Amino acid sequence: MALRTQISERQRRMGAELRRLRDHSGVTTSEAAAVAGFSAPFLSNVESARTAVTTDRLRRLCTHYGVTPSPYMEALVALSESSGKGWWSVYRGRVTLWALNLAEMEAGATRLHSYEPLVIPGLLQTQEYIQALFGDVQPLHATTEDAIAFRLERQRILTDENAPVVHAVIHEAALRMHYGGPGVMRAQLLHLIEVARLPNVTVQIFPFRARTYPGVSTPFLYAAPHVEELATVVLDHPAEPIYRDTQEHLSQYRSLFDQLRKSALAPVNPSTAAESHSVPDSLTLIQHLLYDL
Repeated sequence: MALRTQISERQRRMGAELRRLRDHSGVTTSEAAAVAGFSAPFLSNVESARTAVTTDRLRRLCTHYGVTPSPYMEALVALSESSGKGWWSVYRGRVTLWALNLAEMEAGATRLHSYEPLVIPGLLQTQEYIQALFGDVQPLHATTEDAIAFRLERQRILTDENAPVVHAVIHEAALRMHYGGPGVMRAQLLHLIEVARLPNVTVQIFPFRARTYPGVSTPFLYAAPHVEELATVVLDHPAEPIYRDTQEHLSQYRSLFDQLRKSALAPVNPSTAAESHSVPDSLTLIQHLLYDL
């Protein structure tokens, strides 16, 4: 079997998880390979995601590492057996690999928590706002049109039958940036209010006047599937995303997001009457910014 030349984030995570299980159990590569019935170099290729492993051998390895039949084991099997195909497949070769990884990750998530300091989260952006972000810069795609279409297509998960719970904390600075000019920003702010009407979407604004600050400036996404142990943190970076998935990192970012959520204004709730806003909340701040546009 030829080794993979391109490795998806799902495949990388699958291999890394097997490596962690083996390390945690104190089993050597040679011993694990013998249990599964293949060579040590082959197991190394499995753990580095350069090749796949059959389901029966995967279960054999997990059992030897002390993993009992559980939702976690079944989730590992699902990762291994997945073809990686979805609506995003038609964009292969037209958008970056990490864009495809993000779409696949979002599609498999039950919960998406994000923090953005300078832009509106991609799942909540309008088409005009996306166009303004790209501006005259040629993105790492075949065409700007592909990049815009792909980002808009990602937003379908907000209203899918199995839509994830989406919770976005957005810094006030992102709302004050005039990407595309006042008209584009006004439409974007109104869109934030509308999308917050969805039962699975929560939008909070982190204000300049916040009394506490968790000390974070890097935008991040916490994507959690139905098995929490297989969650992934995606850190935005100009070159390419950085992935964090150790249990220590996952716990750190769950705690960080909880601090951000508690320090931010109360969520946007378009159904409440203006007179009921006895204290400033996210909707009040957005409406104030709309007035100034």
